[in-house]
Amino acid sequence: MLTKLLQKFSSPQRSEPQETPKLPAGIAVHYGIPATASIMAFDPIQQLLSIGTSDGRIKVVGGDYIEGLLVSLKPHSFKYLEFLENQGFIVSISNENEIQVWDLENKHLSSTLKWESNITAFSVIYGTQYMCLGDEYGYLSVLKYDAEKRNVVQLPYYVPPNLAAEADVALSSNQLSIVGLLLHPCSHGNRVLIAYEIGLLILWDITEDKAVLVRGQKHHQPKEFFVCTQTNLSEVHANVSNDHDQPEKEISSICWLSSGGSIVAVGYVDGDIFLWNLSVPDYIDDTEAEIQANFVVKFQLSSEDRRLPVTVLRSANKSRNSYRSHLFVYGGGEIGSEEVVTILKLDWSSGFAALKCIDRVDLKLQGSFGDIITVPDACNVENNDTSSFFILTNTGQLDYYENTCFSTLKSKQENNNYAVSIRYPVAIPTLDPCMTVAKLCFMDRKYNFACNSLKSFHVINEEESKWPLTGGVPGQLSLTEDNVVERLYIAGYQDGSVRVWDATYPLLSLLFVIFSEVKGLEITSSSAAITSLDFSTTSLSIAFGNESGQVHHYMLCTSSGSEKMKLHFITKIKTEVHSSPSGAGYQCTAIFSLVNSPVCILQYIASGSKLVVGYESGQVAVLDVGSPSVLFLLDCVSSSMSPINSLSAKAFSTINQNIVNTECGTSYEVEKELALFLTRDGQIILMDINTGNMINSQPVHPEKVTTSVSLHIVESNTSFDKGSDKHPLFKDIGSKDQSAQSGGLEQNSYADPNNHVNPSLMQNIKDSQILVCCEDIIYLISLKSVVQGNASILREVNLDKPCSWTALFKNVDDRECGLIIIYRTGDIEIRSLPDLKVLGDTSLMSLLRWNFETNMFKTLSSPGKGIISLVNGCEFAILSLFSGDDFWIPEALPCLHDKVLAAAANAAPNAAPCLSQNQESKKTTVNSMVSGIFKGFKGGKGERVIDSTETRENLIAHLESIFSRFPFSDPLTSVCDDEGHLELNIDNIQIDEPISAAASSQQSNNSGQENEKKREKLFEGGSTDTKPRLRTREEIIAKYRNKGEAISAAAQARNKLVERGEKLEKLSERTAELQSGAENFASMAKELAKSMEKRKWWNF
Repeated sequence: MLTKLLQKFSSPQRSEPQETPKLPAGIAVHYGIPATASIMAFDPIQQLLSIGTSDGRIKVVGGDYIEGLLVSLKPHSFKYLEFLENQGFIVSISNENEIQVWDLENKHLSSTLKWESNITAFSVIYGTQYMCLGDEYGYLSVLKYDAEKRNVVQLPYYVPPNLAAEADVALSSNQLSIVGLLLHPCSHGNRVLIAYEIGLLILWDITEDKAVLVRGQKHHQPKEFFVCTQTNLSEVHANVSNDHDQPEKEISSICWLSSGGSIVAVGYVDGDIFLWNLSVPDYIDDTEAEIQANFVVKFQLSSEDRRLPVTVLRSANKSRNSYRSHLFVYGGGEIGSEEVVTILKLDWSSGFAALKCIDRVDLKLQGSFGDIITVPDACNVENNDTSSFFILTNTGQLDYYENTCFSTLKSKQENNNYAVSIRYPVAIPTLDPCMTVAKLCFMDRKYNFACNSLKSFHVINEEESKWPLTGGVPGQLSLTEDNVVERLYIAGYQDGSVRVWDATYPLLSLLFVIFSEVKGLEITSSSAAITSLDFSTTSLSIAFGNESGQVHHYMLCTSSGSEKMKLHFITKIKTEVHSSPSGAGYQCTAIFSLVNSPVCILQYIASGSKLVVGYESGQVAVLDVGSPSVLFLLDCVSSSMSPINSLSAKAFSTINQNIVNTECGTSYEVEKELALFLTRDGQIILMDINTGNMINSQPVHPEKVTTSVSLHIVESNTSFDKGSDKHPLFKDIGSKDQSAQSGGLEQNSYADPNNHVNPSLMQNIKDSQILVCCEDIIYLISLKSVVQGNASILREVNLDKPCSWTALFKNVDDRECGLIIIYRTGDIEIRSLPDLKVLGDTSLMSLLRWNFETNMFKTLSSPGKGIISLVNGCEFAILSLFSGDDFWIPEALPCLHDKVLAAAANAAPNAAPCLSQNQESKKTTVNSMVSGIFKGFKGGKGERVIDSTETRENLIAHLESIFSRFPFSDPLTSVCDDEGHLELNIDNIQIDEPISAAASSQQSNNSGQENEKKREKLFEGGSTDTKPRLRTREEIIAKYRNKGEAISAAAQARNKLVERGEKLEKLSERTAELQSGAENFASMAKELAKSMEKRKWWNF
């Protein structure tokens, strides 16, 4: 990919300026819940939880650390988020009223639809692809997502806004905004409860196109209300505002209280909560006191006059026959009070009029409230009155509360009641504890045989075992046992601990945790925050330094054997030897406490046998971790005592020096290792690692003062660097002639600036270059000139934005070919080497919706090849600047949609699982909510209950039929109306295809019987002397009203004409076939005429 960019850049340039190419960057790994999380949705069958943010992202959480991140093209907040249950899609609606459908299997945006008006309510019909939405003008529209065509279509059916006005003539058109839509749980898409902003509730029957129930404060006023405080749960007050002429209160939230849809809870902007009884019909005389009391019950959570709006209502009621429920309320409290979620335990076993609150719990929140969602627990339906629930706060914290936690929360009212919750088990902890430094490392394939056994040290988190969700399918490659460890992610924390993960595949697994305290050894400040770390792939060693200046060296054990090694505790004055207890996968071999200053930089050299340490005080130490001992400690290598900001070491061969190995008869060139230190104020310090002598010290630019960022040695074509190919006999070369032994210490001050440099070394470094990156400028300097003491700047590039972090980009041959720059603005660039021209760019905002935060550069890491690991708040991510790397292997990525589970759910609608903690158990069970969809649906004149053998397709076909027609059009069963009387229409003529001549006699008999039934139905009521019936107001409106606005009426008429034209064409084609049945039709017409003579005038 970088080669293509180079070719594109090197192509002939046109005269007009060209835009910088955008890098094909993507998110390879993402862990953690964003701090901007604000809304949740749950799929009970797939056991997935989706979390929408205020910056246009959707986080999908399953089990076993399976997570996915979906990023919208625009950073707009989501106001509605719903699953298309068990279908692998999520529907989101942004604040810009853009309807988006996300494909979970492919993890991308599948379809979008821009809605012209402001969407104020949204709901998905359970288990289907049909959606209802309400807008600011009072229209209720129906949408359908077509999975085959990958688009969202608007269906013909709608509910016009003048329904509320007809229910209350005093309302104006600007008060008809729909603020809530609830599909009736027992109607299966046939009925919907519409909540208007002005406080009106209408239960609308879609199949009959009429309002079944109307509720509102003007029509039904409670005589008294209850104030449910902590001290008094049943304080009764008289409702003095019992005036039917007062304006309606605005609705702010709504939810079903009973699972059967008989009671609905409504929250208002003034802090009141009304519980409306929908089982009482409207035509009962409202003047009766006992009937009036059965319509509504009013609650308040505070006795104060001014209260917060009730913005969120959720309920938990398992059984349709249960008379108890838990109501979760956010809001309704006193203004300025502590932010809590109130849980009310309600009981109406003695009747709705006797509904009361029997208990209350205030759940304190950590951070600002995001959302709450209840989770059905089908395994404990008989034993518990409530469901489990999730609570989301805007700090990115997700807590799970089991259904048995109510009593525990009640007993911990004065304590930290969040202690009873199960915290979301983060795969990569970033805030608790706080991550301070991190490094992503590639493992050398030559040593995979040694580190493969590290897989056996997988750590099981306690929260991981308790986490209830089991959704998603891990990647196939990550589940195999014969894969070797190819990448490690190492992180240091503020509490002094270090964690190591296997980062071979996107599903990172924790190998072990290293705690700074060593058993049997008391060390002050051992738990100080980790400030720097490094890893040696050749020696399998980890070194980390902390704020107190201590350096810890650990060897990774390739087996869990009981071999005991010696632990050396080394200070300036002494060396102590202790027995080193081995941990699960690691063993401490040395602790160095030399300088009381934070460690700024660490780097292994000489194939992991030496360690170079840079301190904030400007001092430098060279440690032999094999002995272990201190080789050199250079005090004040910089005259300004500026902190060491960057370090780069390189080995060069000296041609006139070689050693002959007498055992194998071969000779090896001696390597001279040079270390370049870059201080924060821009000083370059060159030191000979073998001797500990400082060759020279000079500023990057003698005339400019700038803040340095990083330093890199760019390999030349003639550089000698065999790395791990070096013979093991000479991995400690250069330290054999030194006088420093265990416990000894040689201190050097400034070395002679005229120190003689070996001519052979100068010959090898003549083409090597140093890349010095500062905040506002980049320098490319000849390494030879730095060794000679006169830095020669080969190239100088000014930066338009302040630079914060850099890394070298390596190609397949592991050679540097580009420079990665991350600016403080969050922009990411790749520049070519050595000309430093921009090849491509992207940004953290476009990829992750991140702003570059202070100290983020400490957790930035890149092992090369365009992979960057980084942390922001509670989020961890690995970016791939180019597609096609190891993280993009499809088999390695976890899948967010389980097709096997989806097929099992569709095949077994009566199966009812619980929230299993076993990943395999969810394969054979489905949630009980699935079976509720198939219990029955309403069609035609009344409700028809179907058995469990009827498939989901029957429900889909029914919904398609009722939503594919215009409102107030002909009934679904157009043969007869509600009274069963004759009604003929050309639109009702069904034209069949020609009947095959080979039809069986049984089919003919069945057809004849059906015709007889139709004949009897046609003449039904012909001889019955019925009396006139007074039709209701809704029936008159449904039959004679104007169907919508002029535009919709014209569109409907045009569609009707097209349909009639098609039918007339078919009629003309089959005239010959109908000729044979003309005689039968004539006799039927005569009988029909006789029957009509017996009907009265009011039957017509």
